[in-house]
Amino acid sequence: MAAPRPTADDLLPSPVPVRFVAEDGTAVEPPAGYPMPADGDLVEAYRRMVLGRRFDGQATALTRQGRLAVYPSSRGQEACQIAGVLALRDDDWLFPTYRDTVALISRGIDPVEALTLLRGGWHCGYDPAATHVAPQCTPLATQTVHAVGMADALRRKGEDGVVMAFVGDGGTSEGDFHEALNYAAVLHAPVVFFVQNNKYAISVPLAKQTAAPALAYKGIGYGMRSEQVDGNDLVAVLSVLTAAVEHARSGLGPFLVEAHTYRMDAHTNADDATRYREAGEVEQWEAADPLARLETHLRDRGLLSAEDVDSAHKAAEEFAARVRDEMNTDPETDPFELFDHVFAEPTPQLREQRALLASELTAPED
Repeated sequence: MAAPRPTADDLLPSPVPVRFVAEDGTAVEPPAGYPMPADGDLVEAYRRMVLGRRFDGQATALTRQGRLAVYPSSRGQEACQIAGVLALRDDDWLFPTYRDTVALISRGIDPVEALTLLRGGWHCGYDPAATHVAPQCTPLATQTVHAVGMADALRRKGEDGVVMAFVGDGGTSEGDFHEALNYAAVLHAPVVFFVQNNKYAISVPLAKQTAAPALAYKGIGYGMRSEQVDGNDLVAVLSVLTAAVEHARSGLGPFLVEAHTYRMDAHTNADDATRYREAGEVEQWEAADPLARLETHLRDRGLLSAEDVDSAHKAAEEFAARVRDEMNTDPETDPFELFDHVFAEPTPQLREQRALLASELTAPED
C-alpha cells in the first residue's frame, strides 16, 4: 500500500527564515525542531570561513593578474558554502555551481585543481569519483537533474549516501530545476536542493524572477519538504542543512532549502555590479557579514579567543600564499589538445584548423 501523500502543512517552510544568531552576533530563539550544532563544529566552521574568505580574495586577485580567465566570487556566502560541506559525510556527493569554489576547497580539493576550470582548462581538474564532487557547473541548474540521477542510483544500490545540489536563485527559473524537483519527489530520491538566494541572477533582481513569497515554497508543488534559512547565519544554515540531510538519508525523500544571503562582489570579474545595484544596498548586507557575525557570537560564548582568531587568519594567509605561488607557475599545456575528443574521426575542417595552428606556432617571429 502506498504511503499517504503529505499535506501542505507537512511541507511548508517556516514563515520567516530560520535564525539562531542575529546580525550583531547575539543569540535568538530558533524554531522548534532545529538543534544547536556542536561547539566544535562551529569553531571548525569559523576556521574554514576565514580561509574561504581569504582564498576568495586571492582568486579574485589572480584574475586581475591574468592567472585566471574568470572567477565568480562568493564573498558574503561563506556560511552557505561551509555549512553545505559540513552537513555531508565524506561518502556523500556534492553537485556544485561555478560559484562554489570555496565549498570545494573546504571539501579538501586541492586549490589549484579546483581552479583548473576557471583557469581555462578543458576538464574540471579534480577526480569526481575520488572526491565525490561533480564538476562545477556553469550552465544554470543542469547539475540538479544529474544530482537526482546520482541520488536515485545510490538508493537503488542500497547505499545510504545523500546528494546535495547547490543552485543559485537564477537557477530556480530554469526548466531543469523544476524537472529535477519533480523527478526527485516522485522517485523519493535522497537529495537535498540547496538554493543560495543571493538576490541577483547576474543583473536580474529576485523580484523580476519570481512572484513567490520565497523560493522555498517552490518545493510544495512537487510534494517536497522545504525550509528557508538566514543564509548569513552559519549556525542556522548548518542546523537546517544537517536536518535536511538526515531527512533524505533516513528515507523520507528529497528536501529543498533556501538560504537568504547576498553576493557582496560582482557576478564575476567581468561584471560591473554598480550598473544595477546601489552602494547602500551592498553596505546594508556587509553589516550582516556572516564571518563577522559568527566570530562575534563565538567570542561572546567564550568559544573563540583572540589567539584563535589570529591563528585562523595566519593559516589563511599561508594558504593564500601557497595558492598564489602555485598559480604563478605556468602549466604545461599542449595546444593541440584543442582538437582532441571533438569527433572520433577528425573532420576536414578540424584537420585544416590543426594545420593552421601548427604553421602559426612554427612561424618565425618578426
